[in-house]
Amino acid sequence: MKYILLIGDGMGDTPVPALGGRTPLEAAHKPVIDWLCAAGEPLLVRTVPQGYPPGSDVANLSLMGYEPEKYYTGRAPLEAASMGVAIGPDEVAFRCNLVNVRYDGDQVEMIDYSGGHITTIEAAELIAAIQLACGTDRLTFHPGISYRHLLMHRGAVPDSLHTVPPHDYMDQDVTRFYKQYLAVDYLAELMQCSAKVLAEHPVNIKRIADGKRPANSIWIWGEGGRPAMEPLQQRYGISGSLISAVDLLKGLGVCSGLDVKEVDGATGYLDTNYQGKVDAALEALKEQDFVLVHIEAPDEAGHQGSVPDKVQAIEDFDAKVVAPIAAEMNNRGEDYRLVVTMDHYTPLARRTHEDWPVPMFIYDSRGVAHPGGTGYTEENIKAGVKKNGLNLNSGAEFFARFVESELRKNG
Repeated sequence: MKYILLIGDGMGDTPVPALGGRTPLEAAHKPVIDWLCAAGEPLLVRTVPQGYPPGSDVANLSLMGYEPEKYYTGRAPLEAASMGVAIGPDEVAFRCNLVNVRYDGDQVEMIDYSGGHITTIEAAELIAAIQLACGTDRLTFHPGISYRHLLMHRGAVPDSLHTVPPHDYMDQDVTRFYKQYLAVDYLAELMQCSAKVLAEHPVNIKRIADGKRPANSIWIWGEGGRPAMEPLQQRYGISGSLISAVDLLKGLGVCSGLDVKEVDGATGYLDTNYQGKVDAALEALKEQDFVLVHIEAPDEAGHQGSVPDKVQAIEDFDAKVVAPIAAEMNNRGEDYRLVVTMDHYTPLARRTHEDWPVPMFIYDSRGVAHPGGTGYTEENIKAGVKKNGLNLNSGAEFFARFVESELRKNG
């Protein structure tokens, strides 16, 4: 038996006026996902425990069968694991975004959490310049992908510092959060130093000349210490691989003992290398039991508030990921179980995450006793769960049903 977990990050939504009151899942043309859902078992799963932030870190940790209450230490430590950056016992890792903010006197407004979707090559130059000019024995920068980077903090973090994800505050006043950095003397120096570097750097000067948003500030958040996770092989007796463009997901793969497959051209947005991800997944399944493929584009479109991009991201997920994987598995004639899900909702109207239970389905190539019989939408899954599906309180319960129960049956 092969186990395939396909995650369309942030696909879930609420009715959108521009789509005639439909959600993007309802509006998108996704024939393969809908067919598999109709033949599969519908589930509603709480991926974010009460009291936890509804981020991709907590939600995807949960989808992989780990209890956030036991294993979650923060987002940045997972990204550090992906980047091969060891966290010492006296260190704390911070996620560091390159962002675009608007300054108006003492007021600060978050314009773009992604620095205008800055490229990895451009961002690497900026982070290197910040490290050279602003890095200290206490603070060290490490470049990542696009706008996502890492700041390692040696020593205890001041108790007064409360950080927030920048993507939760798009087009909003973030002055009160910004001032928390300024209240810590060495962080105030860092913010001032890095802002000067970014303002004068040729990368940003060229971006402005080209009509693009510059990355004019850093934003640190998601801090935490070293995580300790049991490998999936130990927990469930399965070998597997993880495929994603996002350092956070790659870090989850590293910490869970999965093989993390690097795919050239994987960007985390609509221009990602879908074929490369599919090829890597299918190759892994020749020898391994399990594969997780994560697609970031629906979430990015949700944060940007782009209706057409979110619909396209879902249609691409169906046509370029789910369809070829299902077709090849059917050609191979192997038994497989396939899940299509989101990790959390990212409603276009809110442009941030919600912690609502997520709709998903399990398709089993051998058939299920009571298939859902409808296409994959938020309301269809809710209706299917009421009829003959499952409402599960945690991702660990879901993963056990998806994988562990079958392993027990197979002895």
